[in-house]
Amino acid sequence: MGILIYTDGGCSGNPGPGAWAYLILETLNAQIIAEKWGVQANTTNNRMELSAVIAALEALTELDTGHGTVTVYTDSQYVQKGIQTWIHTWKKNGWKTSDKKPVKNRDLWLRLDELSSTFLLVWKWVKGHAGNEFNERCDRMTQEAVASLTGGLF
Repeated sequence: MGILIYTDGGCSGNPGPGAWAYLILETLNAQIIAEKWGVQANTTNNRMELSAVIAALEALTELDTGHGTVTVYTDSQYVQKGIQTWIHTWKKNGWKTSDKKPVKNRDLWLRLDELSSTFLLVWKWVKGHAGNEFNERCDRMTQEAVASLTGGLF
């Protein structure tokens, strides 16, 4: 059995109050087996996008799914390109970017890299706000979570 993970993160302002959300489905019948959201009072959009994926993979380690291949859908090219491409160069360059600056969110990239090594992952970028049912659901959860901090939608 395979697993699908959908994630989203966002902020009201950048930086500002932020939230992340994920849902985990088993592929046999696309049944949701876990979903969750979280908030942070002062953060960035990129930190929330990374936090969503990290939280989902941490939750997956707790589930007894016999998972096999895990496909992660994110609407963040920062996350998708970062984990598939950029991280290899960052590691070689001592966690410096191509312009010799420290990699932002290194703590989260290190955790995501660690978690990624424990699963057979396929990374997929999905266009946000384009009608994908599960991406839209994560987006709604993220918006509701931010609203819980700000008293309104962002």
